[in-house]
Amino acid sequence: MTPSSVDLELQQLLREVRHIRVQSSRFVQGALAGGYRSVFRGTGIEFEEVREYVEGDDPRSVDWNVTARMGRPFVKRFVDERQLNLAFLLDLSASMECGFGAWSARQMAARVCACLMLAAVQYDDRVAFLGYDQEVRRYESPQKGLSHVLRIVRDFLSLPAAEGKSDPAPALRMAAQSLPHHSAVFLVSDFLGDGWQPALQECAKRHEVIAVRLLAAELRKMPSGLWSLGDAEGGGRRLIDGDSATVREAYGERVEKWDFETRQMLQQAGVALLDVPIPTTPDPDAVARPILQFFQRRRGRGGS
Repeated sequence: MTPSSVDLELQQLLREVRHIRVQSSRFVQGALAGGYRSVFRGTGIEFEEVREYVEGDDPRSVDWNVTARMGRPFVKRFVDERQLNLAFLLDLSASMECGFGAWSARQMAARVCACLMLAAVQYDDRVAFLGYDQEVRRYESPQKGLSHVLRIVRDFLSLPAAEGKSDPAPALRMAAQSLPHHSAVFLVSDFLGDGWQPALQECAKRHEVIAVRLLAAELRKMPSGLWSLGDAEGGGRRLIDGDSATVREAYGERVEKWDFETRQMLQQAGVALLDVPIPTTPDPDAVARPILQFFQRRRGRGGS
């Protein structure tokens, strides 16, 4: 993209995100007004001290063990936990620029992550960014503020795509080593590559890792017709008959196998999954919907 086209797309993206925040009461009341912080391990409030009960204290905060030992009432005191650090690791592989949807995987990633980043701004949390292909191409350390977030969103749209496949391991290792402990790390990718698990496990031992998987429209339904398709990462072209029952069946089996293996790999690494289907036509609700479902699912499981 040229600088001017990136700026125009950034403006359009932010208009969509503002629409989501203003028009979708479910999103505002859920993700931006409480659910956002409650779903991550280690966030919310933390224990600070036990002190003697004073008039006006909530009886539910009484520490009965200490009260029994001391013979007079004591209460537990909690404080807001330190600010949360969010980190977004963006896959710059060539496949993130492709697809039959309304947006590419990269463009959809920018929209979903912009919502999460603006929630971080609202709660005065810090946001970090790592863009990677075979190595880390861009790193923004955790900082607060709207201008910092807008710069990251612009990077989501404008960083050049890799010529081939990407390797998440360097970015995951950097996140594990450089980010504050118990950060929330969003790994944003179409997950069409391999070599994820060892580095994922290492990162998940230190941080709360969420895999944001961008699902191209053609993964849900193979397009009909005759297509000459190029391999964005491996090179070469193939002629595909989307109307062939044999081809469609084989394609469906490959997608099902890939989905099962990816889910299994994430589960074994202790990583949560946020699936983001890319719509076939522009739809702001398609941006908010997977975030809401993810938050609701995790709150229902106690944040696990």
